[in-house]
Formats: sequence, C-alpha cells, structure tokens
Amino acid sequence: MIEYIDHIGIAVHSIEENLPHYEGVLGLTCERVEEVPSQKVRTAFFKVGQTYLELLEPTAPDSPVAKFLEKNGEGVHHVAFHTADVQAALDHAGGKGVRLLHEKPVPGAHSKLVGFLHPKSTHGVLTEFCMNAPGAPAHD
Repeated sequence: MIEYIDHIGIAVHSIEENLPHYEGVLGLTCERVEEVPSQKVRTAFFKVGQTYLELLEPTAPDSPVAKFLEKNGEGVHHVAFHTADVQAALDHAGGKGVRLLHEKPVPGAHSKLVGFLHPKSTHGVLTEFCMNAPGAPAHD
C-alpha cells in the first residue's frame, strides 16, 4: 500500500527567512513555492533524492500549521507516504481503528490528493497519505 516516503513537512513562520538555510547551508534548490488554500498554507519544495522537504508557512492564524507553530515552534510537522490510492489507505487505517482527519482525499500541494491521520492515533506523528491527482503531472 505505501510505496515510499513522499515528503517530510516542516512548519516554519516564514519560507523566505528559511530559504538561506535550505539553499545556502544545505545546498538544496527550491523547486517551487505555492499556496494551498484548502490547508491555509504556502509551501516550498526541495527535492532530496526521491523525497521532498516541504516547508509549510501558515497563511491564516486559524490554519492547522499556525496552531502547530504556536504550540510547538518550528520543526517537523508531518511525514507523508506516497500510495497509489489515498482513499484505500484511509479506509484501511480507519478500519484498523485509526482516527482520520480526512474521510476522503482533499487537494494538496504539488498536484497531490492527500488525507491525514490524527497524531493521537499514530503515536504522535501526523501522518499523510498522498498520490498524484488524476490527470496531474507526476512529481515523483
């Protein structure tokens, strides 16, 4: 069901303030910055092998990332697993008693469909399932 780690989400107050670290210190290249209205975030993607680092900057004070930052400060926000079928992965996890944040996939960044599992059901790790949206270009 899970094919590989698609990306690791990192919550930041400002993408622009973090770019010097990821580009200058780590030598990575920011491939794109985009806004994801459904999640109330701006994202920046850096490819590292087959996996991406995704910086998450809140665009609204009531966004989940803004709440995370308020409670935890900057740092690892979630781990995303690529799957061929997000709905099947959500159904499987839900069938095992895992609390779902999404019953059905929602649009995410990078032309993906995504669904999240509640961290209280996943040993403290916010877990995302994602797949390329039908008809969208593959970014893998």
